[in-house]
This record gives sequence, structure tokens and C-alpha cells, in this order.
Amino acid sequence: MKKTLCCLAVSSLPIVSYANSPYFSLQDGDGFKRFSVSVGALHVMPQGKAQPFRVNTAIHNGYTADVGDVQSQTVKDNLRDGFEPPLLLNGALNLLPTIPANMSGQATISGLEQWDNPGTGLEADDVTTLGIISNYYFTDNISFEVKGGIPPKVDLQGKGKIYAPFSAIARPLGGALGELELQNDILITDLAAHGPAASARAWTPAFEFQYHFGKTGVNKFRPYVGVGLMYAYFNELEINPRTEQDLIAAGHMIANIKEGKAGASLEGTPSAANPKVELDATDAFAPVATVGFTYDFNEKWFAVGSVSYAHLKNKTTITVTDAKHGELIHSKADIEVNPIIAYAGFGMRF
Repeated sequence: MKKTLCCLAVSSLPIVSYANSPYFSLQDGDGFKRFSVSVGALHVMPQGKAQPFRVNTAIHNGYTADVGDVQSQTVKDNLRDGFEPPLLLNGALNLLPTIPANMSGQATISGLEQWDNPGTGLEADDVTTLGIISNYYFTDNISFEVKGGIPPKVDLQGKGKIYAPFSAIARPLGGALGELELQNDILITDLAAHGPAASARAWTPAFEFQYHFGKTGVNKFRPYVGVGLMYAYFNELEINPRTEQDLIAAGHMIANIKEGKAGASLEGTPSAANPKVELDATDAFAPVATVGFTYDFNEKWFAVGSVSYAHLKNKTTITVTDAKHGELIHSKADIEVNPIIAYAGFGMRF
């Protein structure tokens, strides 16, 4: 019996110790309350700058494709600056309005495998939402905070124009009359032309350990500092319909080359493909730091204000695919969000 009582006493020690802990308890601390929650306005001001898109397509450098029917004016418009066509080819271009497929031959294409687009990218707009913040106080000075709110819909403004650096060597009639050197930067889309290029719903909870200066019941105004981690998740991604149509047209351009109609790709002619555009964004973790204050009206009600900064960056990917041809275009860019987050609200301690 004594042995049993001894075992029960020993096994209960962690429970008693936990219940009497000055740091982990559901009871009020020494002169302070363990929990607080506040609601208020959460204003997010992204500071990041647009990062350039890198584009890859299914047409590798040196890809050889049939040209198919092509208008003579299209060929002239895409000749490399300074290039003079061989005499007989120049005569054919001036004489025939359209070069038929049985004469146009093949072209070896370069420049479309991969390229960067300086001066392009996406930047997040400012946004305001309802913030909800809760704290657990280990002591009167040290707390753990969970910061969240209603996930806002964020507009992503496009910057710059995306051009495809097309070049090719065309050999009409198998090169019997010479070659044509083609080169042109083909406009794919103007990211800034049609309003926000894309939008996404942002879920960005943050978790911080904080130090509160002063003492409850003595100082009504108490500054605090905190450091922690933010997690960012994005869903409900949507691309601007006009931008989407531009990317579908680019998909047709690549599909035409793969279908042996390279000439049609320069004329904006729809292919037999059915290109689809998909937008995706990666999740991200970011360090976050906060300075703020609380002002106690009484032992239960208080006001709170804070400013936080998170070093947040994720990646966005735009792909254009077709059921038959697979992935036609794959483009990727970093999105530097790096937000300054201002919060003002009212709360309750309990």
C-alpha cells in the first residue's frame, strides 16, 4: 500500500509542477493576465520591386521546322536589319503575295529556347484587411503572439513588356536560291497595359516572441518589440483576361512552329492547338520583426498599435500548355513582397 501511494505521489509531481509553473498556466500571473486578443485594421504596404521574368519555350535553339504558307510581306517585315536577300529570292518576294508551302522550305529557329526580360515583373499593391492578434503571456514581460486576419485579395501590378527574341535562317526551295536571315523581337504581352496583371488571396499568419517593457498596473503605456516567423500561402490566383489572351496567342505561335507552320507563327494565325494558361505561386517563410505599444484603459481593455517588417519573397510561375503538345511556354519570376505591416486595434485581456 505504501509503495502504491509513493508511486502515485511521484507520478503526480509533473502535473503539480506544471500547474504551479510561473510560465505555463491557465491562471492569472503575478499581477497580470495570461491572455489577450485584439481586433483592428491591418494595412500591408509591400516594398519589393519587380523582378524580371525568365521565359522558356518548347522550341530549342536550332529547331528546324517547315515554314508552310507565308505572306511575302511577313518575310520582309522580319528580315534581319541590314540583310539583303539574294537577287532571285528578292524578286520572288516582290512578285508573289504569298509564298506557298511547296516553295517556302524550312527554317532553323533560334532565340526562343530561353531568355530573360529585364524591366518586367510583378509588384503587389497595398491592401487593408481586418487583423486579429492573440497573445499568451509567460510572464508580465514576455509573450507569444499569433497574428492573422481575414485573407485579403491582393492585386499584382505588371511592369514592362515581354518580347520573344526570334531569329531564323530560312531556306526556300531547300536553299537552291540562297538563304534568308530573319530576326525580330516579337511582342508577347505588355504587362502594364490592362490594369493589374494578376491577383491572389494572401494567407500570411505570423508568430512572434515579444518583450513588453514596463509593468502591468504601474505603466499604462507599454512599448514592446518582437521577432518571429511569417508563413505566406497564396490561392485563388487569377490572371488578367487580356494578358491571358496574349499568352494564349503566344502559345499558338509556339504550336504553329511545332505543327510545321513557322510562317503562320509570325502572322499571329491560330494553330490547331488549344493552349491553356496556368498561374501558380509558391509558399514562403519569412523572418518578421515588430515594434509596438499597448495602452491600458483598465485591467481588461486596451489599445494597441504596431509596425512590422517581413523579408518575404516567393516565386510565381506562368505556364502555357496544350493537350497534344504538352508544355509550350514556361515563365518564372520572383515576387519581392517585403511588406511593412501597420496595425491599430482594441483588445481585451482575460
